[in-house]
Amino acid sequence: MEDAGFDYSVLSEFRARLAEDDAADRLLRVMLQRLVEAGLLKAGGRQRTDAAHVLAAVRTLSRLELVGETLRAALEELAEADGEWLLPLIEPEWGKRYGRKVEIGRVPGGKAGVTAVAETFGRDGQKILAAAWAPGVPARLRVLPQVEILRQVWAHHYYWDARGRLRWRDGHALPPASLRFDSPYDTDAHYCVKRDTAWSGYRVHLTETSDAERPEVVVHVATTIAPVQDGELTEQIHDDLADARLAPAEHVVDAAYVTPARIERARQVHGITLLGPVVPDHSHQAKSGDGFDKSAFTIDWDREQATCPQGAVSREWRPLHISGHDYIQVTFGKATCLACPVRARCTTSATRPRTLALLPTRALHEIQTHNRLNQHTQDWQQRYAIRAGIEATLSQNVRTCGLRRTRYRGLQKTHVQHVLTALACNLTRVADWIADPTPTRRRSTRFHALCTATA
Repeated sequence: MEDAGFDYSVLSEFRARLAEDDAADRLLRVMLQRLVEAGLLKAGGRQRTDAAHVLAAVRTLSRLELVGETLRAALEELAEADGEWLLPLIEPEWGKRYGRKVEIGRVPGGKAGVTAVAETFGRDGQKILAAAWAPGVPARLRVLPQVEILRQVWAHHYYWDARGRLRWRDGHALPPASLRFDSPYDTDAHYCVKRDTAWSGYRVHLTETSDAERPEVVVHVATTIAPVQDGELTEQIHDDLADARLAPAEHVVDAAYVTPARIERARQVHGITLLGPVVPDHSHQAKSGDGFDKSAFTIDWDREQATCPQGAVSREWRPLHISGHDYIQVTFGKATCLACPVRARCTTSATRPRTLALLPTRALHEIQTHNRLNQHTQDWQQRYAIRAGIEATLSQNVRTCGLRRTRYRGLQKTHVQHVLTALACNLTRVADWIADPTPTRRRSTRFHALCTATA
């Protein structure tokens, strides 16, 4: 009873150690290895992956509030580091302007009023930056974290015009969201929009097993800044699982993780069948249902020719580079196309011949064609149905472990939280499995049960 226990700061020190050198991921690997030894986990089988958005542990700021709060944070740090150096720079209005956290509601004067306030912040911040980089100023002031953040935020949101005046950038002239900050207190938190969801923070990707004979456990956790697209993680997930000797035989994911190139790599490098819907053909010919889409043409890769449904052979086959991606452009003869009796089913152009954009290799083209046809079959859809289970896992961890909002600031510490969440999820599931290894069935509603009984 006389033991004072331990200071709470010990926990923060432990968390900091977990954030270094992938220590949290190694902790997850230890758990997975113990599960393998116990016969509760094995390589091969089926796994599934999905992502959830994670809100940053910082206040949501408008652009005006961001620049104002960034300058305030820099002034606070400079006041602590060297108040005597800062004192001569302070203007009379700064106490009211930056003495408390910056909160800005509606600004009178519309867009012009917003620009005027922003450029006032800009001039104040530029005064600090110019003074910090002046000759004879201690270099330690320039390397203070909040001063460096101030410098970068000013580069993101301001520019110098032709007359040498500092100007507020238009919203369309900002750097990409993956480069600019949303808060001076968490520079890893970035803005992102995915369909109807907009947030500032991170994404977490969970991969779990889906084996009827064993408990469903999370085997991989990845945390990224919000703008990183899901598909950019596919190769990393496969490589990490292979390193841990837990690569699946079949990996079920949604369309964001799948391209023909990723399907090919998964099979060739790791022997994994990547199962997910390939993006369908969005051409007007495919959408009309009566047109000649790409699948209606016969491709001869050896002769580098394509044959249309009317028997005409292409005239040109050349490489094409669009938005950083390589394709093969196939073009048919203009005279042949203009004289074709079914031209309306092939192209809407009044003067140009039909062209096709093919993936750069025969293997990729065949993967794309095969998957687009196969994913409409009942057998494929039954295999793909298990993907919904990972959404339930994400929902479970959002509701029980607070996965939706990070408790910490910074990508590394946020990843530690996500790994610890996965560990807790695994402990719960393994305990439930040991207590009752019978797979639980989804509870049916009374109305659905009534419909089933009368079917």
